[in-house]
Amino acid sequence: MTTENNLSENEENKNSNEVLQEKPLENTEVQDENVHHEETEHEEEHEDVDISLADALKEMERIINAPNAGEDFKKFNQLKEKASHYIHDEVEDKKHEYTEAGNAPENFSYEHPSQAKFSALVNIFREKHDAYQKGQEEEQKKNLEHRQSIIERLKNLYTNSEPGTNLFKSIREIKEEWSKAGQVAKSEFRILNNNYFHHLNQFYQMLDLNKEFLEQEYSHNLEKRQHIIERAKQLEHEPVIQKALNELQYLHKLWKEEAEPVAEEFREKTWEEFKEISNKIHERKSELSAAIETEQNENLEKKNQIIAEIKKLSEPGENPNHNYWQNAIRRVEELRSEFLKTGSVPRKLSNQNWNEFKTILRGFNTTKNTYYKSLKGSQQANLEEKLKLIQTAKDNQNNEEWDIAVPLFKKLQEDWKKIGHVPKSMTNKIWDEFRDACNAFFNNYREKSNASTDNWKENYKQKKAILDELKTIGNEEGSIERIEAIKTAWNNIGKVPRDKISINTEFNKTLREKLKLNKINELELKEEGLSENQLTDKARKIKSQISDLEAEIVKLENNLAFFKNPSRENPMLRDTYDSIDEKKAHLETLKQNLHSIIAGE
Repeated sequence: MTTENNLSENEENKNSNEVLQEKPLENTEVQDENVHHEETEHEEEHEDVDISLADALKEMERIINAPNAGEDFKKFNQLKEKASHYIHDEVEDKKHEYTEAGNAPENFSYEHPSQAKFSALVNIFREKHDAYQKGQEEEQKKNLEHRQSIIERLKNLYTNSEPGTNLFKSIREIKEEWSKAGQVAKSEFRILNNNYFHHLNQFYQMLDLNKEFLEQEYSHNLEKRQHIIERAKQLEHEPVIQKALNELQYLHKLWKEEAEPVAEEFREKTWEEFKEISNKIHERKSELSAAIETEQNENLEKKNQIIAEIKKLSEPGENPNHNYWQNAIRRVEELRSEFLKTGSVPRKLSNQNWNEFKTILRGFNTTKNTYYKSLKGSQQANLEEKLKLIQTAKDNQNNEEWDIAVPLFKKLQEDWKKIGHVPKSMTNKIWDEFRDACNAFFNNYREKSNASTDNWKENYKQKKAILDELKTIGNEEGSIERIEAIKTAWNNIGKVPRDKISINTEFNKTLREKLKLNKINELELKEEGLSENQLTDKARKIKSQISDLEAEIVKLENNLAFFKNPSRENPMLRDTYDSIDEKKAHLETLKQNLHSIIAGE
């Protein structure tokens, strides 16, 4: 029979075996920690996605505004490296553009718009991290003292415990308090931890425990082991393998700290079961690696497609215009954002992929800049062409020969639209000049047209009546006098509306028919009884009229050359062609009259 202060030899041997059992567990934990370290690297690599500069700065700002900003040192440093990388690359791009423009590299000066914010965030975080480190040191110092006091209590429990002490309750409290105690400095932890387990083992080996206490302790720890095993079995089916691995590491920690010792018949059995489940879960690491590899390869394919599309935009077909490059610039910016948002690629190809992206992006910018440099020369030529149109518009803005001037101004406006871009500094100025000249002409045209519209309509009515009267004349007696009176009346009537101008052609045609019917030419209507001098003056006047008509016809035909499609079917030119036909018919009549005077007929 045993007492509280004496252990049986059998129990001492059991506890000695427990100490031996500790050794493989410690090795197991070291192994698991190494595995966990590798898994953490996988996880960090998986999360190492390319984010934009704006997002990186935003995340840095969120970290420094968090309550415990200093503890996110690793995350902040990763973001800082990315932001610094982007800023450096963009500054280098600007420098490249600067030197491409023919400037000396030593004269380059550029302050990145995000540099000031970046520097401020880094400085603020440094201050917060320093304060956090000091707080951690003080906290760890307090935790060290607290853990040392726990060890002292444990030591006293088996060396100087008072009679009647509830050992079961006391050891539970000590183990619970130890598991909840805060972190200490890494340099202190290993010695401290070994010291704790040494005294824990001493407690089990040296303290005279009665059989009842041992059974309670063994039963309690066995229950914990079974609970840990059950949870480990559930982790076999956890879909997120990284989560399963992380929790398994925690279960191993619990196994060592809270589930030791158990009765000898359960030690090997429970450990082997837990180890087998652990090995199965560790085997699933290959699933994680395969999933990460698959995702990274997909990301690589996406990024290569983006690079290929940017390259295609950098190599346009013949004669890309301003609109092409503006659309390309917008598309490349979208592709750039998409590239940065796409996740990580295989580490061995990461630098190559990034360098290809930067190279093709720089190539696009170089090609675009080359286009706009060449555009400056063509813009100057376009400016000269538009200045010529402005001068033509100003020269004709007061022209009231509507048959000629209206088509001319419409042609000028069409040509203006066809001419390409001019230097930006001149765009508004020359457009204002051209618009003012066009507005001056069309305002005058509308004003004069509106004022004369009513009179022209009345003139048309009178001419229509005269034409109808002319059509009724035959070759009866007195028809010549009637024709002469009708012609005189016709000539005394002014212009008709533009859409009715064809009445003049109809009148001349009808007049010639009636003169031919009466066997008389147009000159005989007025030439009877004229003296020689009067005939000479008349011939001189007819020659002058012929010269004027020929000049007008040439001018109208020259104006037609302004149009790309100067055919009679063009609605804009129909009136011009009618006017030319009328003037040619009149010219032919004048030539016949002049010939009759010269021939003495």
